[in-house]
Amino acid sequence: MRAFAAGLWSYRNLLIIILTPLLMLPLPLIIQTQVAQCAFTLVLMAVFWMMEALPLSITALIPALVFPLFGIMKSSVVATLYFKDFHLLLLGVICLATSIEKWGLHRRIALKLVILVGVNPGMLMLGLMTGCAFLSMWLSNTSTAAMVMPIVEALMQQVMSAEGQVSSQQEKASSGICNPALQLEDGELLTPPRDHDGEALPSSPLNSKYRTHRDHMMCKSLSLCIAYSASIGGLTTLPGTSSNLIFAEYIHQFYPECKSINFGNWFVFSLPICIIVLLSAWIWLHWLFLGSDFRSSLCSRGHRSEREKAAAKVIKDQYEALGPMSQQEMITLAIFLLMAVLWFVRDPGFMPGWASLFPDYPSYATDATVALMLGILFFIIPARRPTADHYEALITWKEFQACMPWEICLLVGGGFALAEGTKVSGLSSWVAELMSPLGNLPVLGIITIACIIVTSITEVASNPATITIFLPILSPLAEAMKVNPLYMLIPTTLSVSFSFLLPISNPPNAIVFAYGHLSIMDMVKAGLGLNVIGVLTVLLAVSTWGMPIFNLNTYPDWASSHGLTNTTGI
Repeated sequence: MRAFAAGLWSYRNLLIIILTPLLMLPLPLIIQTQVAQCAFTLVLMAVFWMMEALPLSITALIPALVFPLFGIMKSSVVATLYFKDFHLLLLGVICLATSIEKWGLHRRIALKLVILVGVNPGMLMLGLMTGCAFLSMWLSNTSTAAMVMPIVEALMQQVMSAEGQVSSQQEKASSGICNPALQLEDGELLTPPRDHDGEALPSSPLNSKYRTHRDHMMCKSLSLCIAYSASIGGLTTLPGTSSNLIFAEYIHQFYPECKSINFGNWFVFSLPICIIVLLSAWIWLHWLFLGSDFRSSLCSRGHRSEREKAAAKVIKDQYEALGPMSQQEMITLAIFLLMAVLWFVRDPGFMPGWASLFPDYPSYATDATVALMLGILFFIIPARRPTADHYEALITWKEFQACMPWEICLLVGGGFALAEGTKVSGLSSWVAELMSPLGNLPVLGIITIACIIVTSITEVASNPATITIFLPILSPLAEAMKVNPLYMLIPTTLSVSFSFLLPISNPPNAIVFAYGHLSIMDMVKAGLGLNVIGVLTVLLAVSTWGMPIFNLNTYPDWASSHGLTNTTGI
């Protein structure tokens, strides 16, 4: 029986792929309305996305197959939804990310930040979180965690090695044994521990040994701070996470008259959220794993232990080993800063931006225009002095292809197709009508329920898939209640990024979990508190400073109601 169950489990994905459409087939066959047919497609994609029975990008192609067969949309119309302004923006951002990774600018930024904040475990955690969050504003959270975690792992191994040698020296000194080879001088780099044959012990995270409970707690806190800050930093900018980009494209697609969602407004609104959640996460992780003695962390600069001096020496040596900033890094940094500035001042909302220089073509230039213009420069600017037979640009097409997340392009395109299908078929209006009893609750109560639901679902489903499913449902609900759609969609979009509970919740969690310092209960315990902090902070933001930025307290003219159709056929 056990062997049969094990064999059945090995075919679980195939069973899900076959059984899900068969069980749902009566919905479109018996009811035979476009609402029912679109509901069939939505449920099918939701199950496949959450269970990952098929690759996410392949599931995203289902609307292109099913909608024409059901008569919801023509194939040519569905095809146009798979490549939008979002994809051009992503192309430019990935050009930047490719150059940053290729020339090592991310490593220089991370190490410099740690040098500035110190190496006390508490301050080290805060410095790493700040640097990681800053990088994830512009790079994907997966790339950020993958780039920073190896640096952190090397640092943890060196710190634990330093502690062991210092303790050994002190024990021998107290017993009257003097061994000059173990003396730790200020400015001397410690070597990793060795076995009896003189070979260096492996520094694999899976083989790490913790001399003390404090060492283990330090490794846990530093690992989690990387995973969480990589997701928190992405909240701040529209290109920071795929869910932010999907939301922005959804607003531009279905509410073309809405001018509130741009890089400047989003940055002004989200930066305080990022800072509050980041500091709260530091306090929470510090209390869980390092204790409640925050004073020793904040006042550690003047009273450093031998352990901290050794770690500081490791970081300083790694930074100095990078040498002076290369020409390629300088150019990448300059384009990086220019891109951020042009994004911010294109149409910031609180003042005229450079887009106002083209009054005859309002809203023609978008953030994608900036990203694409500067992204192309990476293929033009030479990395080194050209020669007669050789010309090397900052990045090559092959390097760009290696970094480009083509699966995200298809996933987002499938989301746009699904959103348009729910609108055309009337499914979104039917769901809004079904949820109309929620209208008796206070608006903030409805938003809180929506945030809790998406935060829970995103723990087991991908962030892009979750936001793609809920945007076309919550938008018509807001219209039916005569509430500004942004009031409901912005906090929901931000809450999708609060997936901190499990290693499978998002790639950064999986990356740090693979280093072997954490148990699942460590992540659940830390992530549960951080989820609560994140949702409460978002609710505070939309209720206070978000109101004047996005005019959330008024029902805007651009939110013309789609109207609730008679959908009694389902």
